[in-house]
Amino acid sequence: MPPRPRRPEATGDHVTDHTSPTTTVVDPTAEAPAAPEAMSARDRLAVALLLVSTFVVILNETIMGVALPRLMNDLAITASTAQWLTTAFLLTMAVVIPVTGFFLQRTTTRTAFLTAMGLFSLGTLVCAVSPGFELLLTGRVVQATGTAVMLPLLMTTVMTVTPPASRGRTMGNISIVISVAPAVGPTISGLILSVLDWRWMFGLVLPVALGALVLGALRLPNVTEPRRARVDLVSVLLSALAFGGLVFGMSRIGEAVNGGVQPVTAGALVGGAAALTLFVARQVRLQRTDDALLDLRTFRSRTFAVGVSLMALMMMALFGVIIMLPIYAQDVLGLDTLRTGLMLLPGGLLMGLLAPAVGRAYDKVGARPLLVPGTVLVSTAAWGMALLLGAHASPWLLVAAHLTMSAGLALVFTPLFTSALGSVPPERYSHGSAVIGTVQQVAGAAGTAVFVTVLSATAAGLAAGGASEVTATASGVHAAFLVGAVLTLPAIAAAFAVRPAPAGTPVPAHH
Repeated sequence: MPPRPRRPEATGDHVTDHTSPTTTVVDPTAEAPAAPEAMSARDRLAVALLLVSTFVVILNETIMGVALPRLMNDLAITASTAQWLTTAFLLTMAVVIPVTGFFLQRTTTRTAFLTAMGLFSLGTLVCAVSPGFELLLTGRVVQATGTAVMLPLLMTTVMTVTPPASRGRTMGNISIVISVAPAVGPTISGLILSVLDWRWMFGLVLPVALGALVLGALRLPNVTEPRRARVDLVSVLLSALAFGGLVFGMSRIGEAVNGGVQPVTAGALVGGAAALTLFVARQVRLQRTDDALLDLRTFRSRTFAVGVSLMALMMMALFGVIIMLPIYAQDVLGLDTLRTGLMLLPGGLLMGLLAPAVGRAYDKVGARPLLVPGTVLVSTAAWGMALLLGAHASPWLLVAAHLTMSAGLALVFTPLFTSALGSVPPERYSHGSAVIGTVQQVAGAAGTAVFVTVLSATAAGLAAGGASEVTATASGVHAAFLVGAVLTLPAIAAAFAVRPAPAGTPVPAHH
């Protein structure tokens, strides 16, 4: 039997941001744009401006974690109420991201940018002047709406203007936005809170956001052309109910240890799962006529399916660690917000320094030689946190573990998403990007829920038995890290399953 024709796979031809899908309904008769030979000065300006702007908006996804204790005191709110400032941000992202591609297809690059940064700037202003919790929460929702538009806009622009052979390198730069911005969010908020009121977390960001908005209005070129796009409104509704319900339910499941799962939490999880089932069934039917909001035929690519699974595990580990380390540093080791932020800074900087080099390496060697050592480093760091971070551990041990995990994630993110999306046909790139971005949001919420639930349940049980608060919290953190360490083991096996491929194979212009 003659060998089957080999489809281009993980070649660096397609790049995606795991937080930033572009959900579109593509006309199957339309011709995919041919990849450019090299970026012009105009295109480089567009990518640079979008990278800086996206970094600013992504930063706000994790900036609230260290600030919650201060906000609880200043605004006289409970911990569960304060957590809504992060939950609402993630929930809005989960609802808006799957449908932003429709908006991007109908508008120009400049219009989409001005809308995204305008919403983000407005939300930041509202947060900066908020007298109380309600207005602050409103500002966070408006911020998240702008963020959800900015992320797919960046990836759409990069896919349009970047030559295939250098997309791994460009993805390295984008990985700085993907991984470093959330990682340094707690550091920046810790530095600000050590000397200023919490409102300055937004007041200092506002001039940067407004500056990017003005510069974009003056200089950002239109590198994508708007075109007619159809959208299935029933799919949009089911998507919002499914992913919004799951993220909301998982964000509240940690409260189960304080008297059982509340009806609203159980209802959100059950309703979200039911809506997801209906959503998948509808997409399978609509994709026969290329009208699906998310074309699930992307999963026919083995590399894509494995990549999405690996991404989900890595995002669960990343978000779980981001939420656990500040709790451990402050409630167990007794560090203040400034020192907590500074301890997490080296890891974020390391990811930023490694990302461009990893992108260049991907263009030369492909995905697997980077993914395997990356997942091993992440697993090593997770097991180190589980086994070595006790009630009396040295803070430097925490820094070393965080650095190790950051190095591993730097090796994982760039090749993972480049190879995963590069394995699907070009006409389904937008759908693959939407799947990746949506799963990232759900996996991040799931990781947070798993870690917080294990921490809370373990600590509550020990406290009821007479253990001190510090001892109970230390044991809870240990149990949470142990669960996270176990989750990293299948990631190593998945890394071996990603197919290697030569870099720089051109994308077919038409299928």
